[in-house]
Amino acid sequence: MSAQLIDGVLLSQQLRAEIKQRAAVLSAKGKQPGLAVILVGEDPASHVYVRNKVKACADVGFHSTLEKYDADLTEAALLERIASLNADPAIHGILVQMPLPKHINPNKVIEAISTTKDVDGYSVLSAGELMTGLPGFRPCTPYGCMKLIESTGYDLRGKHAVVIGRSNTVGKPMALLLLQANASVTICHSATPDLAYHTRQADVVVAAVGRRNTLTADMVKPGAIVIDVGMNRDDDGKLCGDVDTAGVREVASHITPVPGGVGPMTITMLLMNTVEAAERG
Repeated sequence: MSAQLIDGVLLSQQLRAEIKQRAAVLSAKGKQPGLAVILVGEDPASHVYVRNKVKACADVGFHSTLEKYDADLTEAALLERIASLNADPAIHGILVQMPLPKHINPNKVIEAISTTKDVDGYSVLSAGELMTGLPGFRPCTPYGCMKLIESTGYDLRGKHAVVIGRSNTVGKPMALLLLQANASVTICHSATPDLAYHTRQADVVVAAVGRRNTLTADMVKPGAIVIDVGMNRDDDGKLCGDVDTAGVREVASHITPVPGGVGPMTITMLLMNTVEAAERG
């Protein structure tokens, strides 16, 4: 058996075509979707991420702004700028790129963003809406993972899903989204004594811990779907995930590659949240 690769690039292109159509309908009515991106400091990876986000906005017909600030920007000044963007009717989504300089409290910044413009889905209210099943903005990476699983035609109802990782941005919301799809969910993490015991029982495994080779072939149930959220480097410096893809591919039925799996979907779901914000507003 060799697992079918779940092509995140192709699915992303399909979804972006849909987003572009929705944006065109809004623009024709005089409401072009708008995303404001704020970058504080000189983190090299962050510069790449925001450049990709701004380009993605242009590709689907959004209006976007990129505001870059030096690392010594005060927390008060950043909060003041967010307040201005909250009041700007041309902006439907606000994204402050993480990480922020240490003197700025990221939680305070996230909570300063209007809940109607929280397209990252990171606020306490967005988390609460997800927890209680209310409509709201879903964090982009787990939202993208659900679309990848959905693209296989797999019915999650009654299936056992294991999420490896408990972060607020991926692990926890991933588990809640799987629950909403009627899966039975187990969350594993660094304090789980026998990870393989849980993963061998799983119909779906989502690996999101940021450590390569966390999931190996002997830990996977034959025919399982494996979603690899990890972004790591191997000994040769090549991009890899949390999953030993070569080995697991011989056991699983479907698997996401790294790169080309979850990564392209994260920005796509940011665009999806932004167009939805514009449609609601």
